[in-house]
Amino acid sequence: MISRKLGKPDTAVPPDTDDALARGTTEPEGTTARHGRKPAHRVLLFLSITLIGAITLATAGLYALADSVADQVVRTPGVFTGLDEAARPPATEAMTFLLIGTDSLDPDHSAEEPPEVTFEPGSQRSDVIMLVRLDNNRSKATVVSLPRDSWVAVPGYGKAKINAAYSFGGPSLLVRTVEALTHIRVDHFGLIDFAGFQSMIDLVGGIDVTIDAATTAGGVSFHEGVNHLSGQQALSYVRQRKGLPRGDLDRVQRHQNALRALVTKIASSTTLSRPADTYRLLDTLSRWVRVDDTFTNNGLRSFVFGLRDLRPTQVTFLTAPIGGLGREGAQSVVYLELDLGNALWHALDTGQIDAFVVRHPEGILGVSSP
Repeated sequence: MISRKLGKPDTAVPPDTDDALARGTTEPEGTTARHGRKPAHRVLLFLSITLIGAITLATAGLYALADSVADQVVRTPGVFTGLDEAARPPATEAMTFLLIGTDSLDPDHSAEEPPEVTFEPGSQRSDVIMLVRLDNNRSKATVVSLPRDSWVAVPGYGKAKINAAYSFGGPSLLVRTVEALTHIRVDHFGLIDFAGFQSMIDLVGGIDVTIDAATTAGGVSFHEGVNHLSGQQALSYVRQRKGLPRGDLDRVQRHQNALRALVTKIASSTTLSRPADTYRLLDTLSRWVRVDDTFTNNGLRSFVFGLRDLRPTQVTFLTAPIGGLGREGAQSVVYLELDLGNALWHALDTGQIDAFVVRHPEGILGVSSP
């Protein structure tokens, strides 16, 4: 991951030293925390439905199936309603998704049926935030993780953690916050909860991840080297924060590694050659994914079909450049490195990400994780 010691200096306090603060549970002024809510750390899989769907439609010839699957995808209303078009970044031929995992769902809910999700100001945070950029011809994709504790300007609220934007004003405010930070237009919004992640991994028979050093989390022991994980074990893997050298920053890398491992496993398995298995795969994905209401069935189907040439090897994983760790009042925060970050956002928006990666190879997701 990219890490530059610029801007505010590091402190000896990483983002995970205070569990409540590291989870982003400090409430904005004028709101009341909702007590008794169990924290849950989600992994983003909306990218998976596009990659898997594209490969499926290209190899199994199931284009007609896309409508029945798309009917099951829940739409989030009003994500872009009320946004000032004149103040937004201009539209381009590329397509950008803002993808989040939210803590609004009960981690103990059955994975058999997704619960209803409603937005309640002040009660929800986005644990995982990823910006996914698809190039003009949809042949390459770039995934950039934004650490949830990133200290940024939130329109109308001043400086705050980026995940607080979702708590303050839901998807619309998070879109405005990310667009103001990156100067990249967000075309679509997606949300996934953790139970879908577990279900998908179990459906494909587990995933393989490489871990740098032995560690234990959630009652699961991970050994150095390649680990084969079930859905439940993968949840422990992506939830772990304590015991990792950089806390939440290392967990961001785990999120990306798990996502890449899942997409790679599906793309390389024989599942896509069997129509019944393919349907179960897409059916599971669609039941746990939520998108904005501007993404119609026709739009989703055409989009997925347009990605038929995209493969996991053509997806680049990065993390927003980090300048340091510190505190703002009682909150532990992550300071983004603005100059390098601006260079990244410009490269992403102008289709020059390959050249950026050549200049800054330290930002690419490695084959292993802490």
